[in-house]
Amino acid sequence: MTINTQIGPVALPDSRARRHVERLLAGADITINGGRPWDIQVLQPDFFSRILRQGSLGLGESYMESWWECERIDEMADRLLRYGLGKRAHTLAEKCLYRLQTGLINLQSKTRAYMVGEAHYDLGNDLFERMLDPTMCYSCGYWKEARTLHEAQVAKLDLAARKLKIEPGMKVLDIGCGWGSFAEHAARHYGAEVTGITISKEQAALGRERCAGLPVEILLEDYRDLQGRFDRIVSIGMFEHVGHRNYATYFDTVANLLEEDGYFVLHSIGSNSSSISIDPWINKYIFPNGILPSPTHITDTTEGRLLIEDWQNFGADYDRTLMSWLANFDACWHEIAANYNEKTRRMFRYYLSMCAGAFRARDIQLWQVVFSKWRSGRYDAPR
Repeated sequence: MTINTQIGPVALPDSRARRHVERLLAGADITINGGRPWDIQVLQPDFFSRILRQGSLGLGESYMESWWECERIDEMADRLLRYGLGKRAHTLAEKCLYRLQTGLINLQSKTRAYMVGEAHYDLGNDLFERMLDPTMCYSCGYWKEARTLHEAQVAKLDLAARKLKIEPGMKVLDIGCGWGSFAEHAARHYGAEVTGITISKEQAALGRERCAGLPVEILLEDYRDLQGRFDRIVSIGMFEHVGHRNYATYFDTVANLLEEDGYFVLHSIGSNSSSISIDPWINKYIFPNGILPSPTHITDTTEGRLLIEDWQNFGADYDRTLMSWLANFDACWHEIAANYNEKTRRMFRYYLSMCAGAFRARDIQLWQVVFSKWRSGRYDAPR
């Protein structure tokens, strides 16, 4: 169907689909073609039937195709989720298909692990360099005392390093090292020797460049292929890609690689529910095959393998982090617009805004969990 390019909302014919969608949105205090920042401006009359057919996938794709506008998608998402529409946004067919896939296929197997790197992280370093802060951290900042995104990301890196109790000369493993932000921080400020692994070619290349001259090695490698022993292990923003069928393998790997007196810090987005599901739009366009763990997933799988020393939730800080990324993205888009298309711009704006709203509604969380290998003595967690 042709994309509607009108600037303002269209005249909408009365229909059963429209009335049904309007009733659903009314409970979340969202009005079609209303005048508030979180109201939806419909540009394509087929929007309503598409949403009812395709759920959240249709909502995201129709935004990418300019079927609707919203000044503050983050506020819209917050209202939708607080009202509970997020649970109704997935169609029965989508739920059944995903259940079937996860039952029959290991969606995060080694042969499939590089899909997310190719689909998202390899999209273009020019985009991420402008969207993120100078640390190139692509995970939640720690805003306890921070005033800027950069301060929040440095604080997050240092919080993880202090929780690990890194000392000079220690061998540190960073599972899912991204563009080398923690590896650089631990080597430069704590004197650690760091090995980082990623499944993104673009991340590995830029990470090696950023860490040049430091005792840092960045490998293009899957965590299941690692060997050796490390004094400390950290994983920031990677566990979301592991998948429930691989949790035991993941924690076995960590336990086998960690020295007996070592610490492991896991920094991960988390779900309030243990049900295995994923937003179909996020799965298709942003993080293929991603799964958010629940507290039960983590505690059940680490039982008998690792000891939980500390568990901190600062998920509310992800809202502010995402909105800062969105501001950077909007401010710098003109510098890279020639390298991408309008659909990509709208995809990123929708992704960042919807996720900010999800954290604002406390629909999803952000945890830093500290583990040891049954170490005796008291562990005092920095904050």
